[in-house]
Amino acid sequence: MSRTSWPAPDPHAPAAVVPLQYQWQVEALADLIAGEDVGRRALGERAAVAQEQGVGGAGGEFLQAARLAARRRTHEDVTAMEAALEGRRAAATADADIAFHAAVVAADHNPVLADLFTQFTPVLRTGLVDLLALTGLRAHDPNTADEVHEALVRAVADGDAEAAVNVVRKELEDPFGG
Repeated sequence: MSRTSWPAPDPHAPAAVVPLQYQWQVEALADLIAGEDVGRRALGERAAVAQEQGVGGAGGEFLQAARLAARRRTHEDVTAMEAALEGRRAAATADADIAFHAAVVAADHNPVLADLFTQFTPVLRTGLVDLLALTGLRAHDPNTADEVHEALVRAVADGDAEAAVNVVRKELEDPFGG
């Protein structure tokens, strides 16, 4: 089976299977570790396939979280997202990036999506730390994709659900912001 044609997950699968929905990220890391040529385009294509098939965490759940955050955000949520964006800029670490995304998910006021994000955070952190170490991405630009994250804050703050979804979709299509 090709890595871009795995089947969609069983909708009746237990919640413990949720990390399997992030298979494209795991496969991309495996390719990098094996020394295979996996550039920006390949990872972006995997994210797009995952999104289309509904198997990418951010491809499904984070699109919905962005949409709901734009519709349900409070002034406090926007303030928290802005603070998390500044923290991401200052620290330029995987943890700061995750904190930013956690602030967006919190702004959606959806306990199911919040729980999914919480369950996935350890897998996301490990993958992001490894990916950053293997690619050296932030060594050249500590604030890679900053404009995308800032655009997400603006879209949510403006209550523009369509723009928020489009920003996340753009990030999925080119996770390195290039």
